[in-house]
Amino acid sequence: MRKLNIGLSAKQREGVVELLNRDLSDAYLLLIKTKKHHWDVVGPQFRSLHQLWEEQYMKLTENIDMMAERVRSLGGYPVGTAKGFLEYATISEHPGDIPTAHGMVERLLDDHEQIIRNLREHVEQCSEEFGDEGTADFLTGLMEQHEEMAWMLRSFIEGESIQMAEGDTEGSEIKVHAELK
Repeated sequence: MRKLNIGLSAKQREGVVELLNRDLSDAYLLLIKTKKHHWDVVGPQFRSLHQLWEEQYMKLTENIDMMAERVRSLGGYPVGTAKGFLEYATISEHPGDIPTAHGMVERLLDDHEQIIRNLREHVEQCSEEFGDEGTADFLTGLMEQHEEMAWMLRSFIEGESIQMAEGDTEGSEIKVHAELK
């Protein structure tokens, strides 16, 4: 195998690959949880949450692929098994537990916030400890995407109510209005 000569030592690359594999594992587990909630959600919020989570799991899928490719570009190998994802992940599963729609939103929000905290630490480590500004920039972009996804979820549980607009009939599009505090 040809020696990698990209301005980072093998030790630096190994450290970055370790961080990326942790982030990849969290993202993969979050993808599974988001898809599961997408399938299981019921109630008046069904359509809006079903669509939101579809958008989010599509974005997570793209990000997972980019993380795995980043690992490979640094000469490493991405985690690629359920066992490996569970070993590296900092978020957890809740097998057999199907919460309410509100509970689903809260769990996914907690997971995104955990991932954001991890990414902040990993950005700093990549830059300061491993001298890999490229991966630090890459992780910053991922962090910003998780911040946006978390904001969408947080907005749902911070006082939004679903109300039928006057004159709407059952089966017509629902309108979401934020309650004023």
